[in-house]
Amino acid sequence: MRALLTVVVSTLLLTGCFDDLSDIQAELETVKANARPRVEPLPQAKEFIHIPYTVANVRSPFAEPTPEAIQDRFSQQQDCMHPDPNRRKEPLERFALDNLKMRGTLGDQGQIWALVESADKALHRITVNNYMGLFHGKVTKVEPTHIDLLELIPDGSGCWVERTTRVQMFDATAGN
Repeated sequence: MRALLTVVVSTLLLTGCFDDLSDIQAELETVKANARPRVEPLPQAKEFIHIPYTVANVRSPFAEPTPEAIQDRFSQQQDCMHPDPNRRKEPLERFALDNLKMRGTLGDQGQIWALVESADKALHRITVNNYMGLFHGKVTKVEPTHIDLLELIPDGSGCWVERTTRVQMFDATAGN
């Protein structure tokens, strides 16, 4: 019985592989004969006019930009707040906060550090009382999800104003 079933199935399979493709070949030839690609002519190219860049007194648009200009000389007034001009700058103070990404935290015996990636792809470890950002941003709190800063912003009259800022943990899936 099994042999008979094998013979019947084999016969059906071989019948399905019949080699009469003449109808398909004829239809394919008809389609190929009627299909003519229509190529539009290319538009005439506009003439290039070279305009030389001759400004010498301003920053070149082709040079790397420098960090935002911040008052380097502090006008020490008695009545208002100002940053300490003698404080040594820390490595993360070379970058704007937009160019710094919090990547994670480390902790040991009650101490917590934030891992911050700078624009040059270096990873820095910071904690409370470290500084980051262009505006003298002092780290006031490190949490597993964010860093709180107290920045000093020049008000234009020689004094400085405090501003609190938060740097959130970078979420690679959200892209922020």
